[in-house]
Amino acid sequence: MPMRIDEIDTDYDTVKVDKIGIIDSQTGAVLLKDEKVEFVMSGFSSEVAKIISDFIDGNRDDPPTIYRLVEQICEENELLLVKVKIYENGGIFRANLYFTGKKDMVFRNFRASDAIALATYYNIPILVRKSMLKNIEKS
Repeated sequence: MPMRIDEIDTDYDTVKVDKIGIIDSQTGAVLLKDEKVEFVMSGFSSEVAKIISDFIDGNRDDPPTIYRLVEQICEENELLLVKVKIYENGGIFRANLYFTGKKDMVFRNFRASDAIALATYYNIPILVRKSMLKNIEKS
């Protein structure tokens, strides 16, 4: 039986974007964390890093075309993106997108950086597989 959209998955922890940065002209990085754990993801485009940063700063007036496409599909089909789950597959960070509305849908194996951008745009939970998280040392 497939997992329902609203079920709790104990293999994942919810994190928030703590920092976003640009490593060089081509590469972005993001630090996701909560009070106890953190996860650093890099190796995605600096353009997506800038988009995530803009969304965090509240600049949502002119999202890139692909994000507007998701928004339009959701509106026309009475769907809401409610969470994203980040995981590793073959050394590459990927994401599942969870939608609910007229029916529940899961879109699988999308770019994690775009999923983080969408989660930031919609202010929805970002879940990361626990095995990818690093415990934060308390001083």
